[in-house]
Amino acid sequence: MTDHRIENLACTLVEYSIRVKKGDRVAIGGTTQAEPLMREVSRHVLRAGGHPTPVVHLSGWDYLFMNEASEEQLNYVNPFFKMVQEEFEGLVHIRSDLNTRELVSIPAEKHAVKAKAIAPVMETYMRRSAAGEFNWVVTIFPTPALAQDAEMSLEEFQDFVYGATFADRDDPIAAWRQVHDDQQKLVDWLKGKKEVVAKGPNVDLKVSIEGRLFKNSDGDRNMPSGEIFTSPVEDSAQGWYRGSFPALNGGQEVLGVELTFENGRVVEAKAEHNEEYLQTMVNLDEGSSIMGEFAIGTNMGIQKFSRNILFDEKMGGTMHIALGSGFPELGSKNTSGLHWDIITEMRDGGKIFVDGELFYDSGEFVVLGDQ
Repeated sequence: MTDHRIENLACTLVEYSIRVKKGDRVAIGGTTQAEPLMREVSRHVLRAGGHPTPVVHLSGWDYLFMNEASEEQLNYVNPFFKMVQEEFEGLVHIRSDLNTRELVSIPAEKHAVKAKAIAPVMETYMRRSAAGEFNWVVTIFPTPALAQDAEMSLEEFQDFVYGATFADRDDPIAAWRQVHDDQQKLVDWLKGKKEVVAKGPNVDLKVSIEGRLFKNSDGDRNMPSGEIFTSPVEDSAQGWYRGSFPALNGGQEVLGVELTFENGRVVEAKAEHNEEYLQTMVNLDEGSSIMGEFAIGTNMGIQKFSRNILFDEKMGGTMHIALGSGFPELGSKNTSGLHWDIITEMRDGGKIFVDGELFYDSGEFVVLGDQ
């Protein structure tokens, strides 16, 4: 018998996150471990009148490919992957790793070649997404590997996942609509503002947000969600930023990331561990050293670092920046094969000022007072 929380999550993904309409083509990707959720998502897509296409990811495939592929093969773009990004109306991507560390030994140069190859497809995906032509959502299905990364038992991790996605509630969609309403007050207040300054033990950074919008991340693209974010003006970032949590990307883990920005670009990048990978990614392409995102996590139901960026970047009391590609719908002009989120703690005295006014203090939004 299917766990009712899986059914709730599938319904939320289809009806709330990507809003499937009659005739929509929807790709549903995941490993064999995610079969229960893939099946339920397919059921709800069919009930909505759409056309589900399950895409099963084989165990060990990423390592097999990255280890064996020549440079020519790394530069080859899978035509089905391209078709989904360019033609389909929807995508549900279910992260359900069986081994989260299988790419650790792959040289950074190989990751860079692959990232460059798919950059044009990713640009199309971002453009179509911004135009409302392509609705996508990323979620996870609890697996032993993901639970191990989070230092939890599988049962504990299942409770963590279904709690953070509200799938354990009677009406998860109503709960996400409340998140939308609460965050919209912050987004509305930020309209028309020009400058953001973040200061604290891990950050001393200034960015321009003039002419840029903030996104209310309320479960429509990420599930779970809970953040507000923007893409800063490309040449505006000035200052210093330190990731206080491990920075994860492409199966690699970089510890103690420190970045210095001048005129919008990273001019110095250091790390306590795996600095070579950090340097390779920062220098991946013309847009990879630019800050594509400035964000604040709002989900107070996520308070433990789980080594899963989908959850960790939403952690209440943290902020994060992303190097690389920005969001066209928010005004970004930066494109890159990279979009790498790096999270830092703000509950230890971190403050954010907007146009000189205190907006956020030690994990709490203060600007709206008692509203």
